[in-house]
Amino acid sequence: MTATIAIISDTHFNRWDEVHPKIREAVSEADIAVHCGDIVRQDVVDGMRREARRAVIVHGNSDPPDLRESLPYTEVIEVEGVRLGVTHPAWGGPEFPLEELLPDFSEPVDAILFGHLHETINETRDGILFLNPGQAYKSFMVPATIAMLTVSNGKMSAEIVVIEE
Repeated sequence: MTATIAIISDTHFNRWDEVHPKIREAVSEADIAVHCGDIVRQDVVDGMRREARRAVIVHGNSDPPDLRESLPYTEVIEVEGVRLGVTHPAWGGPEFPLEELLPDFSEPVDAILFGHLHETINETRDGILFLNPGQAYKSFMVPATIAMLTVSNGKMSAEIVVIEE
């Protein structure tokens, strides 16, 4: 069996309907939709949960106290025998070694899906996939991007998708 996972992060929107239509479409079509934090408003959480078949959402450093209290800091899910860790490393600065994400999880993971940097990363180190979808909105010199992860028979394939240049 094959599972498709749409991964978004750093939406920084007040309402779900402000999220780019192509991103909302990817969320609704994927088997699982993951938000790696910095959501900013409950309406975005509610919209994603409403439209996704299955939503996995963690909070970020820009999220207000009510979201930080209602959403986990990390989440680990298993998909087709692959363990995926989800986080928004609020402790991280602009650049940090990706391996510093590992202690956020109390159990071994095969991939870490994370936000915070607003830059895309699709890199495997020591057998662990580090995947950052970038930011979900277009800004000066930085496109709106998401990541798509396909998991099939214990194998992962990831790509970064440019939504808006």
